Amino acid sequence: MPLPPLNGRRRAVIEDVLPQIDSGRHSFCRVSGDEVTVTAAIFADGKDELAARLLYRHSDDRRWSFEPMQATGNDLWTGSFRVEKLGCWRFTLLAWIDHFATWADELKKRIAAQNDPTTSEAALKSEAGLNVGSKSGEQDIPLALRSGGELIQAAAKRAHGSDAKRLREIAERFEKLASEKRPNYDNPCDEELMRLMGKYPDLANATRYEDELPVWTNRVRARFSSWYELFPRSASPIPGQHGTFRDVESQLPEISDMGFDIVYLPPIHPIGRSFRKGPNNSAKAPQDAPGSPWAIGDRAAVTNAPLGAQAAGDHGGHKSIHPQLGTFADFDSLVGAARSRSIEIALDIAFQCSPDHPWVTEHPEWFSKRPDGSIQYAENPPKKYQDIYPLNFESPDWRALWEELYSVFEFWVHRGVKVFRVDNPHTKALPFWEWCLSTLRTNYPDVIFLAEAFTRPHVMYALAKRGFTQSYTYFTWRNSKSELETYMTELTQPPVSEFYQPNFWPNTPDILHKTLQEGGRPAFMHRLILAATLSSSYGIYGPAYELAENAPAKPPNGKTESEEYLNSEKYEIRQRSRNAPDSLVPLISSLNRIRHANRALQSNTSLHFHSIDNPQLICYSKSTEDFDNTILVVVNLDSFNPQSGWTTLDLDRIGCSGAGSFLVEDLLNGAQYTWGERNYVALRPGVQPAHIFRVSRIQ
Repeated sequence: MPLPPLNGRRRAVIEDVLPQIDSGRHSFCRVSGDEVTVTAAIFADGKDELAARLLYRHSDDRRWSFEPMQATGNDLWTGSFRVEKLGCWRFTLLAWIDHFATWADELKKRIAAQNDPTTSEAALKSEAGLNVGSKSGEQDIPLALRSGGELIQAAAKRAHGSDAKRLREIAERFEKLASEKRPNYDNPCDEELMRLMGKYPDLANATRYEDELPVWTNRVRARFSSWYELFPRSASPIPGQHGTFRDVESQLPEISDMGFDIVYLPPIHPIGRSFRKGPNNSAKAPQDAPGSPWAIGDRAAVTNAPLGAQAAGDHGGHKSIHPQLGTFADFDSLVGAARSRSIEIALDIAFQCSPDHPWVTEHPEWFSKRPDGSIQYAENPPKKYQDIYPLNFESPDWRALWEELYSVFEFWVHRGVKVFRVDNPHTKALPFWEWCLSTLRTNYPDVIFLAEAFTRPHVMYALAKRGFTQSYTYFTWRNSKSELETYMTELTQPPVSEFYQPNFWPNTPDILHKTLQEGGRPAFMHRLILAATLSSSYGIYGPAYELAENAPAKPPNGKTESEEYLNSEKYEIRQRSRNAPDSLVPLISSLNRIRHANRALQSNTSLHFHSIDNPQLICYSKSTEDFDNTILVVVNLDSFNPQSGWTTLDLDRIGCSGAGSFLVEDLLNGAQYTWGERNYVALRPGVQPAHIFRVSRIQ
């Protein structure tokens, strides 16, 4: 039987390498500056010593860098490397039998066996692996020294410069020691020798892990961000007048003062006229109805538009600006003004078309057709959306469709947009997203993509694996203590936490949950606090949130409840002041200041829930790795009644293990308390709905 085509001298085995997603099919994610910690099971037959390296490189680098791995017990090893550069990194592992370390360990035992008169010669020699029947055990050490000298000479040939010279000198010293007859020997393996031998190992028979595993590195804002959504057409200070980009620019100081770093605009393109929706999603629209911004495309809209409202070759589609919002010069001014305040403008990318979109006539093959030849509009029976045509990702002309959609992203990237909220990505083909986002991230590694995907978990996670940086979540529908704890545990633990970055939104233009409808302003307060402290990225739709707007639309088709807003801004212009009496602006501003001042709140992996004996109270903490910053939060989930209870803290998780007491400062009101393991809490909805404590050890 022929031997297999492998190097049978490679004895090291590498298994269970983590982290990795789907056997390396997809990247796990980190942000710039993170340390990537890798673990693996590394072992071999027998008792020989092993050594291992963690190899890593950025996709732009030709050569691999490496760090030594450390054994942690029971054949488990760990190593780490830091990712400073944006983009794709790869890593793999190398392991080998360390013959010199094995020899050095045995020599140490031989010397101990010969030099310790209190231990029986036979027992020590047996432990050292010596021949018990030898008449001259002392001769084993000179032989061992010669064996070590040979290993050192071999390393000298692999070394270079002064290191090679020094290794040759040490090998000669070993040979000299071996030729001397001594009653006792000192261990010649000093720190210098061990360092040099570790620097030039014999890798001829090393085992290399079969895969190169990918890790994608984002910028910090991919993990930590505060989003504010507004409709530009509602931004005018003049009642009834259509807002513009210039009006949005004038609101940037207020938004900046609230502490937001991303301003998200719904689609800014021309809006179709065919089957335009009226107020409250009515099928018949008044002549002056502005329509839904998500019904994208109007060939006629740009005919008399201000100069510079459309891109070359785009006649009222995804590369054009709604004429009433302004021109590209106005848009560029908005992007620049936002950047000067450390704010980014995020655009909504909605890959769907109104019947008036230029693609409908230029590329009818990109849409599904009904038997009568008409194009199929969007439906969710019994709902009909005649103002929207979905794209057909099974079109025979799918390649041209993919390229055009990619070009939409690239067009806006070239105009300075680096953040995109993508509408309903789960209704578009996953292979498209994998290709499109991979190409975009390779060319523009600082771009951030937020998936608006309220769908099944496997699909949401599949979108994240294919390149979406962040995702909307089920947070809106997780309201009880048990729901929040279970869901957050899922999101903040591997494997999900390795690739999925949640973004918590207590409301959106599409979603007004009954918790807000029924709980009013107190519910808006505690849901805001939960979103801002449970997740390192969160957002609100304003000014509806600041003003605690909670009137739902009338339920259609006999339904008992609706999550749509009454007089929804999706279908009409709504002008209001976010600084009206009883506005939540002060609370929002305070929360964002707390988030920016405390690094513990800028990631999710340290989240830990603590015991509290009242189901209407939830208690959790976040900490930096060194506990330099620890935040402890207690929230009243009841919008109507005061709640009190006793919390029992896991002191290890807040860096206070062994401390009898410690200080906590409430960052919402400045109050300070001395706490211990068990503490009493009382919170009132609408008045003091939560504590956000910064923990300090008592010196």
